[in-house]
Amino acid sequence: MNQKPSPVESIDVHDAAPQPARRPSRVREGLPFPLGATWDGLGVNFALFSAHATRVELCLFDDEGRETERITLPEHTDEVWHGYLPDARPGQIYGYRVHGPYEPQAGHRFNPNKLLLDPYAKQIVGQLRWHDALFGYVIGHADGDLSFDKRDSAPYVPKARVIDPAFTWGNTRRPQIPWDHTVVYETHVRGYTMRHPRVPPELRGTFAGLAVQEVIDYIKGLGVTAVELMPIHAFVDDKYLLDNGLRNYWGYNTLGFFAPQPRYMATHTVAEFKEMVAHFHDAGLEVLLDVVYNHTAEGNENGPTLSLRGIDNHSYYRLADDPRHYINDTGTGNTLNLSHPRVLQLVTDSLRYWANDMHVDGFRFDLATILGREWHGFDQGGGFLDVCGQDPTLARLKLIAEPWDLGPGGYQAGGFPPGWAEWNDRFRDTARSFWRGDEGRLAELTTRLTGSADLFDRRGRRPFASVNFITSHDGFTLEDLVSYDEKHNEANGENNNDGADHNLSWNHGHEGPTDDPAILALRARQKRNLLATLLLSQGTPMLLAGDEFSHTQDGNNNAYCQDNELTWFDWLAAEHSRGLSAYVRHLLRIRRHYPLLRRKHFLTGKIAEGLDVRDVTWLTPDGSMMEQPDWEDPSRSTVGMLLDGRTAESTNRRAGGEYSLLLLVHAGAEPIAFQLPASPGAGDWQLLVTSDPDLPHGVYHDGDEPFTLQPRTFCLLRARVGRRHREYT
Repeated sequence: MNQKPSPVESIDVHDAAPQPARRPSRVREGLPFPLGATWDGLGVNFALFSAHATRVELCLFDDEGRETERITLPEHTDEVWHGYLPDARPGQIYGYRVHGPYEPQAGHRFNPNKLLLDPYAKQIVGQLRWHDALFGYVIGHADGDLSFDKRDSAPYVPKARVIDPAFTWGNTRRPQIPWDHTVVYETHVRGYTMRHPRVPPELRGTFAGLAVQEVIDYIKGLGVTAVELMPIHAFVDDKYLLDNGLRNYWGYNTLGFFAPQPRYMATHTVAEFKEMVAHFHDAGLEVLLDVVYNHTAEGNENGPTLSLRGIDNHSYYRLADDPRHYINDTGTGNTLNLSHPRVLQLVTDSLRYWANDMHVDGFRFDLATILGREWHGFDQGGGFLDVCGQDPTLARLKLIAEPWDLGPGGYQAGGFPPGWAEWNDRFRDTARSFWRGDEGRLAELTTRLTGSADLFDRRGRRPFASVNFITSHDGFTLEDLVSYDEKHNEANGENNNDGADHNLSWNHGHEGPTDDPAILALRARQKRNLLATLLLSQGTPMLLAGDEFSHTQDGNNNAYCQDNELTWFDWLAAEHSRGLSAYVRHLLRIRRHYPLLRRKHFLTGKIAEGLDVRDVTWLTPDGSMMEQPDWEDPSRSTVGMLLDGRTAESTNRRAGGEYSLLLLVHAGAEPIAFQLPASPGAGDWQLLVTSDPDLPHGVYHDGDEPFTLQPRTFCLLRARVGRRHREYT
């Protein structure tokens, strides 16, 4: 039988804050909807869900953080506690104290001595200051988390601020880029501008810094269409990081799902984020957010009581059979319980807020398998996925899943329902291993080049459901991928035990920086090979910011805690890689101009009805079609992919649609002769782009001598099949 532990007095009783003097309450009944603190022009309505609380107190604070008033919310409707303050205004700082049973064995961890952040807080003020008073139990007590701490945590926790949501958006409109035109650019608000010479020092590392016109012009000029920002929801710095002089840089430790991270706001106003979005939209760029709805910063049963744990632990989190403990499918200590309707509401309300109020264009969901997992396992028809599919706001956004987590059945690449795109790690691993020279990778490479139909060609999904990437924030940068055989994470303070060991990287003869011209030339060619594989494949490419100018993290493949010059982009050094940046812009111009590279339907290799030609033909170096023995030969490292322009989709019969394309890839260590096929029309083959700096850009005839591919190179050629001819720009 569960037994309530005896409350234990804290030793540091001097830390307990005196309660403010009570005065006659002017609170009114208010409404249970919407949740959070809502300014209506006359006053503020406060509403907080808690199914198991016995009393909820609203605590008001002045700008210096002193508690000025404590008001019991007068009404309790459908498990929502609510009240209306007619004299409250935007700018009011507040928090909650929630009363209820402290019975960890039953999953309840109420402790009214702990000031709690409103889960619906639109702005957060103050920093988390690590102190033993943050914990609902007495640190070091023999009973552990079964003990009860009476210290007031208010001096140490961030608090919520009521906002006025009014903002003038003017004539800006969502770009609404079609999926088949989308190119994602993953970056970090802080790291992108901390060393940018055109960003004023006081704006560096903030939303306002990203909105500087020179920054936007550069991003737009690359040819990408969507900027995906690493987590900008308010998050906390882990104590062990601060103790070691480090800080949470990536941001995957969310505290508030509605509030922007305070350190990213130069003006300390929510409007700053909106202004940034407006500037990006004005430039025709979409804004996507990397969001973390799978867990919170409160950790496991030994973590602090900051918000959800103290509001209603039993409802908000997935608890183990012994409800004292948490299910940990995230590897972070806790897992949000999206099977509970109010928790599902919290997440979907957050998404709609960022879409409707902040004008965000889409989301990338961290560990998204958890969001689709019900108690019986991952379910394509789970509550969260169903809501996203039918919600009139969410269904129109770009929704991207990271389709894996640490729980049972956690790897679900290709398993999400229609309407979703997914990170394709199979593309990443195949491209890396193929260009590294691993045997037996050619057949799978061709599957990845054509949109990964083996994963996504089901239920009417399209090739753009595959979000292709070579690198991301998690792992090596492109420069480090071709410069290191092993990770070098010593700066993280974990004896190089953190981060992935399976990187499929290659240093090309020397670990780290070198002056050897042969190694540098080979690395440069490999970077171009990998970038071309990414940007010329079917599907949705995602480019890691900085890869276009050889950004390095000195071999650190897990820089989550490095908020310093290791991760901040060196824009002055980037000047030395202008050739690579120009190459990326060239590739993206090609992708944009030739619809064959971004088809809306999967390539099949079958004879097109009424045309007597295939949409894709795979060629051996002697110019013949690949046969089954060729596919099964593990030593093969060369193939030609012929995309016949006569099979172009009817919607793509415009500029660029009158050409056939021939992509040649050769990962071998020796030169090889490749016999160009007869062009599928009247034109000759013209070289568009190659990773071989010595190959002349000109016209090549299929009857000429075999086309020589140098070691580890690719080439893209075109041949006109129609009468119209228009150069791309």
